[in-house]
Amino acid sequence: MAGIERGGRAPGRVPLRAAMTGVLLAGTLGGSTAAPAAAERMEHTGPAALTSLVNPFIGTRNEGNTFPGAAVPFGMVQLSPDTGHTTGYDWDDSRIRGFSAVHLAGVGCAIGGDLPIMPTTGDIARTDNAAYAAAFSHDRETASPGYYKVQLADYGGITAELTATRRTGRQRYTFPATDKANVLLNAGQALHRVTESRVRVLDDRTVAATVTGSGFCQESGPYTVHTITRFDRPFTSHGTWNGDRVSAGSGSSVGAGRRGAYVRFDTTRGDRDVEAVTAISYVDPDGAARNLAAEGRGSFDETAEAARRAWERRLGRIRVRGGSEQRRRTFYSALYRALLHPNVGQDTDGRYTGWDRKMHRARGFTYYQNWSLWDTYRTQAQLLALLAPQESRDMALSLLTVDEQGGWLPKWAYATAETNIMTGDPVTPFLTGAYRQGLLAGHEEETYRVLRKNADGVPPADSPYVGREGNRQYLEHGYVPHLPGRPKDKPGDSDFHHGASATLEYALADAGLAEMARELGHRDDAERYAARARNYRRIFDPATGFFRARDAQGAFTESPDPAQGTGFHEGTSWQYMWLVPQDMPGLISLIGGREATERRLDSFFAYERLRKDPEGTAREVWVAGPYDYYNADKYNPQNEPDLIAPYTYLSTGHPGKTTDVVHAALTLFTDAPDGVTGNDDLGTMSSWMVLSSMGVFPVFPGTDVWGLSTPVFEQVDVALDRRWYPSGRFRISAPGTNSTRRHVRSVTLGGRDLAKTWITTEDIRAGRNLAFRVGAEPSGWGTGPQDAPPPTG
Repeated sequence: MAGIERGGRAPGRVPLRAAMTGVLLAGTLGGSTAAPAAAERMEHTGPAALTSLVNPFIGTRNEGNTFPGAAVPFGMVQLSPDTGHTTGYDWDDSRIRGFSAVHLAGVGCAIGGDLPIMPTTGDIARTDNAAYAAAFSHDRETASPGYYKVQLADYGGITAELTATRRTGRQRYTFPATDKANVLLNAGQALHRVTESRVRVLDDRTVAATVTGSGFCQESGPYTVHTITRFDRPFTSHGTWNGDRVSAGSGSSVGAGRRGAYVRFDTTRGDRDVEAVTAISYVDPDGAARNLAAEGRGSFDETAEAARRAWERRLGRIRVRGGSEQRRRTFYSALYRALLHPNVGQDTDGRYTGWDRKMHRARGFTYYQNWSLWDTYRTQAQLLALLAPQESRDMALSLLTVDEQGGWLPKWAYATAETNIMTGDPVTPFLTGAYRQGLLAGHEEETYRVLRKNADGVPPADSPYVGREGNRQYLEHGYVPHLPGRPKDKPGDSDFHHGASATLEYALADAGLAEMARELGHRDDAERYAARARNYRRIFDPATGFFRARDAQGAFTESPDPAQGTGFHEGTSWQYMWLVPQDMPGLISLIGGREATERRLDSFFAYERLRKDPEGTAREVWVAGPYDYYNADKYNPQNEPDLIAPYTYLSTGHPGKTTDVVHAALTLFTDAPDGVTGNDDLGTMSSWMVLSSMGVFPVFPGTDVWGLSTPVFEQVDVALDRRWYPSGRFRISAPGTNSTRRHVRSVTLGGRDLAKTWITTEDIRAGRNLAFRVGAEPSGWGTGPQDAPPPTG
């Protein structure tokens, strides 16, 4: 083991067979073949508790791309069915290809889906999971936090049940009476491209597999996951396959292409249940075996109940009162999705694979992985800072290890592979936000040094990271040139292909870094970054009154129509217009003053129609297809670039309009399979829903400023970790709030009148209760220009 993280000495490696001996001695699955008594069977829905309000099927239709399977908060394993959709499961599909161990909720491209396991009966005649997939119907399918169940229509009606711990996925398959009850472990197929796999039958209860793959939207670096699956009783026979060739009795299959193993049981003698536990590791097979030994104990029902309790504790961090039952179901389902990622990346012994491809041990923190930073820096990072500050701290420290071991900070990282997907500089506001939330005590200067390197440089040509790809031009000219024909130097997205939006994202990141530099006493740096935070002005075209891409010579380029998407990543100039939280007064001045800005916002949100028909406006005017990012002059609540846009009204002195727009957007979130707006992007859209429903929203990513709007619940109680928030609680109240009485008449904070339309994390840390007095019409609250957060610099 090399490069041990943050001091300490690594223990010697334990051979796989020795590790498995430890598993056997620990009694994993007990080796028992006795069927659990019927009275011991659980439906796993739990009592009338918060978990009973969660519907894991929300977002599984219309490209929400969530998964309904079993996981625990931030767990390494997400054991879930795959139906043939690019990202795993789609509500409108009708066949299940297997239950695989790794999924990311709401991603827009294929990743994960490693080791799909499938129960079948009869002879092994097909090895492609699309060919041996089984039909199913939703009336024979249920899910709740940490539990999933489905009865297959084929293979004699096998019932499959799934649950999970952090690093293991437990399955229970109930077969018909047959001497050919099979479990197929497919190592050569996944949601991503598998470049190599190996599968080995270790003994008459155990199968190990290793999968190496790559890809995510575009080709990216490889990653490897190791698995070990332990059955609760001996199988009667086994075999492997290589392509279409099935070899009965074979104990291994290694190489490229479609590979896997099958094991067979006899269920004709009373016991028709077969249980299995699959453990995974991103380190090595020994790590998977240790994870199995540590977390593979107990029965299926005990594991499912432990997962339910874990979710109950997490969901219980927020208690709401008021609102309809449908609203509460939607809220807690969104909170559930917001707590799925990032994911633990270390084994139970603390080892993880670092970004130098060497083994490390996490000391003093838990190592996390899977970073959809372009999305999550806007909403989910702030929500987790409130509800899971210890985990948020460890997530921030995990990002620092990426730079320490890999040489640079990532943009969109999966496992130990940088995908370079999306553009701008999302990691900077993620980390400056963690700093401003008080999560990086003892690591402030270390974080600042890493961010300064990232903000002032470009990764070397031989580095897999793109970083701020357009930084040289940005530092020289104040903008990233839009060069759509420029060949990409590295896999992933290119800032040069989206020069206008990259400029805006760089400037926002510089603003957060300026605040951090100022607080740490780096005055010269603070002034320099604050000046760069105003670079958004460099791409403002006075002739159109909108942001516009510029070419390498500085000329505005492409169509002057701001509804066109040229130069803006997954959006248009209309939608990126509001991504200047660091200097709202400056932006308002550029547009022509508060009244002109107000008129533009009203057009953007179709506000006159919205007042008469909020939900109809949201569904018929704002929303197009889930990937219709371009050619639009209206708000797109299905994607990240304009998530903060509704809160711009706070800066124009009309907070009532913020509430109108936010509450209209909230109608897009329902408790149906299509109840998520667009890709959920590892909890980003769900976090928007949770925070906006609470009435506090991070309007300036990278800092600790929270904009206010009317909550949809009469009372929200947030239980805070006293190690980070000494008060231990934060209450938001809005007695009588409903769809017709939703406008703020006045606000008090800690019992004192609040004239501002925003608060800071320090207010939350101090436990100052936030109380809204609401009515049918807006009052004069929040109408003064001083109510906007001050601009950076």
